[in-house]
Amino acid sequence: MPTPIKLSSRKDYESFLEKFDTFLLDCDGVLWHGNTLLPGVREVLALLRQKGKRLIFVTNNSAKSRASYSLKFKKLNIEANENEIFGSAYITAYYLKNILKFPKEKKIYVIGESGITEELDLEGIRFCGSSEDNDGNDIDFNNIYPDPTVGAVLCGLDTRINYKKIAKAFNYLYSNPDCLFLLTNDDSTIPYNGTLYPGTGSLVAPLIKSLNRNPDAVMGKPNKPMMDCITNEFQLDVERTCMIGDRLDTDIQFGINGKLKTLLVLTGVSKEHDILIENAPIVPDYYLPSLGDLSELCK
Repeated sequence: MPTPIKLSSRKDYESFLEKFDTFLLDCDGVLWHGNTLLPGVREVLALLRQKGKRLIFVTNNSAKSRASYSLKFKKLNIEANENEIFGSAYITAYYLKNILKFPKEKKIYVIGESGITEELDLEGIRFCGSSEDNDGNDIDFNNIYPDPTVGAVLCGLDTRINYKKIAKAFNYLYSNPDCLFLLTNDDSTIPYNGTLYPGTGSLVAPLIKSLNRNPDAVMGKPNKPMMDCITNEFQLDVERTCMIGDRLDTDIQFGINGKLKTLLVLTGVSKEHDILIENAPIVPDYYLPSLGDLSELCK
């Protein structure tokens, strides 16, 4: 297993940037923590654009639509066009419409938040569930029954998840083996305020266990659908493209799966010892304490 290269000097930074024309960037843990922009990031992104680099923002967070992410970039005073943002909610809607060719007469039962339903709506895909089932009190099993018009169950991060949602999703999948079981992502955890909380992959564990069935497709990093959608939109030269992320099992593995070069920043989930231990399972090509360190080139 090759040893990752640590970028630590101005010469390293210049040599690194010269190798690539396109950068795929994760957001939380790379650009910001929650609503706080990491030091130097704004300057680095401006520098990359000044050098003519193409930026593509890729995130597994399904709670926000591309429009919502655009507003966040604007509030943080970061230049970002909506067509440069690939969140797992958008990827899922895009994949359903353009790759799976989801039938127009069918609808999707959603466990998830407004980011998913906004993107489905924009693609003209019918849906049910989500906020309408947020009140999970007083379960009446007589009101949970098979619905042949539900062609897929789609699960994303849902901070209002409850037994009613799980029971409905189970019923649709159990009663109809042809009903698709889809995840926006399968992250076991999500970072927030310097710690971790259960992610989508953990929330859907009850469905996987009770159905004894794995999802038919997982959209977000490190899985193929997200890369398919990005390459369908952009003609990526894999030799001149680098994936930048803070998490080995999603961001860096995504880049490896797509045959891209990879850069791990240490401002998020994965740490230096994770890549320097003997027989580390996932190793980036490069690593850097913080993306903001590249702002040295702005001086």
